[in-house]
Amino acid sequence: MRHSAALPKPPAGQALPERHVWLTLRTLLPYLWAYRLRVLAALGCLFAAKVANVTVPIVFKHMIDDLSPGEQALALPVLLLVLYGLLRFSTSLFTELREFLFARVTQRAVRQVALEVFRHLHSLSLRFHLERQTGGVSRDIERGTRSISSLISYTLYSILPTLVEIGLVLGILFVKYDLGFVIITLVSLVSYIVFTVTVSNWRIDIRRAVNESDSAANTRAVDSLLNYETVKYFNNEAWEARRYDEQMLKWEDAATRSQTTLSALNLGQQAIIALGVTAMMWRAANGVVDGNMTIGDLVLVNAFLIQLYLPLNFLGIVYREIRQALTDIERMFNLLKEHREIADAPDARDLPEGPLQVNFAAVDFAYDPERPILHNLDFAIAPGKTVAVVGHSGAGKSTLARLLFRFYDVTGGAIRINGHDIRKIRQSSLRAGIGIVPQDTVLFNDSILYNIHYGRPDASREEVFAAARAAQLHDFIESLPQKYETRVGERGLKLSGGEKQRVAIARALLKNPPILIFDEATSALDSATERAIQTQLELAAVGRTTLIIAHRLSTVMNADEILVMQSGHVIERGTHAALLEANGGYAQMWMLQQLEQASENG
Repeated sequence: MRHSAALPKPPAGQALPERHVWLTLRTLLPYLWAYRLRVLAALGCLFAAKVANVTVPIVFKHMIDDLSPGEQALALPVLLLVLYGLLRFSTSLFTELREFLFARVTQRAVRQVALEVFRHLHSLSLRFHLERQTGGVSRDIERGTRSISSLISYTLYSILPTLVEIGLVLGILFVKYDLGFVIITLVSLVSYIVFTVTVSNWRIDIRRAVNESDSAANTRAVDSLLNYETVKYFNNEAWEARRYDEQMLKWEDAATRSQTTLSALNLGQQAIIALGVTAMMWRAANGVVDGNMTIGDLVLVNAFLIQLYLPLNFLGIVYREIRQALTDIERMFNLLKEHREIADAPDARDLPEGPLQVNFAAVDFAYDPERPILHNLDFAIAPGKTVAVVGHSGAGKSTLARLLFRFYDVTGGAIRINGHDIRKIRQSSLRAGIGIVPQDTVLFNDSILYNIHYGRPDASREEVFAAARAAQLHDFIESLPQKYETRVGERGLKLSGGEKQRVAIARALLKNPPILIFDEATSALDSATERAIQTQLELAAVGRTTLIIAHRLSTVMNADEILVMQSGHVIERGTHAALLEANGGYAQMWMLQQLEQASENG
């Protein structure tokens, strides 16, 4: 399966660049800083929770010492017991307050980043979307947005609390006991962190391989399911299953390596913790034997170790999750960095009001520099007039619509509307002024009403019905059990080609734009339906600047001017009658189509 050049696969074994870590943090910071008061309050609760948590073992130590043989006062241990309970509750209270304060910040950041990626994808050129793999991109966005939530949560809820607790514990050990406890703790911490970081960085390429295989498998599955009918036509279910299983096998191998190396990492971490705990307890036990420490001190050191190493153990897991989250975010941020091929000029203006004239002035264009499509193309569509473009497949007809919508920019010459180069017109305003019925109609997996309404979302239901009537679609819809609420299926597969085309016509008519494009608008219709709709199309074109791209010449007979294209050039132009009289390429095409229609009717 070919991958888009915009989403390169990183080389195996390549560690995640540190600059990307800081780029990620800088990207997220503005979303968090917008709620700075909540963030600061949450950090305050975090610190209070950890102070309470570290104080608990100290209170417990005094309770143990006060209850030792020879102590007679019972009031103090009771007070300490009450204090112990309050501190335990305070730890949970401040922890939940922290999460309560920060919940909105996390979800809002995820939402805004996801929206930014979504909008950016829609702002990219048609070239990018023709090359992308839908399944892989959707999975990248899904994992990326989920990982942003993980990154924020792990940072605030795990890393910062653990660092605060480590600092408090080290300070208490240094103040109350000798330097040996601090040294043992620090050596254990440094060893644990160095081991975790080293092994986790080594595992990054394994995680990346898992993600790549997962995205590739998902892409193949989505691509195959979207082309369900084609798979059935050619009896290729087994072939598709084999192709899917090839990627799943790669995923299985990578996921297995990921799990086995994770087990090795966990084992190494536990060995370091066990050595550190043993050394600390040995030193504390010697202190009790020598009389330098009490039983309460031994309990305190043990409690500190439990409180310290449990979050430290979790910190190792969190570090791996954060590194993995950053790996997942990597591809999503590559989408955000994808350059917009078509961008508005700084001084772009809105589409002019009133009647519009379209001029193709010496237009050259090529999708690929080595394969030119249009050559020095010159023609004009006067306000309120209809120009038709005909020719054989590959002549460059449909490219005209893509250029007029500015899905691509011309490589030579210019397209002007009322004298304004469309590169100087805001894309949103330009496209709002153009309605199109494309050759290949793709519908949303929603109701017929939704798909027609999409032409102008603020239109009333009555206007939707009127557009459906104009497209000769209303009676058909009313005959359906669910009428306008009938769902059309994925890409409109539940409707016939002709029905989909009429939905597209109704959608364009509802938009009611000053410029209309019919790109093989009736190509999927039978002759009777075509004749019924043709009248409606001609009525819709009255007063509008209209470009008709057609194969069937019977649909362009009444155009004000007909252009005959061949290999990106206009080889003939004129009215239907004038072109027939010229007895050139158009007349030959007309004669062949008339013979084909006669044979079909016969």
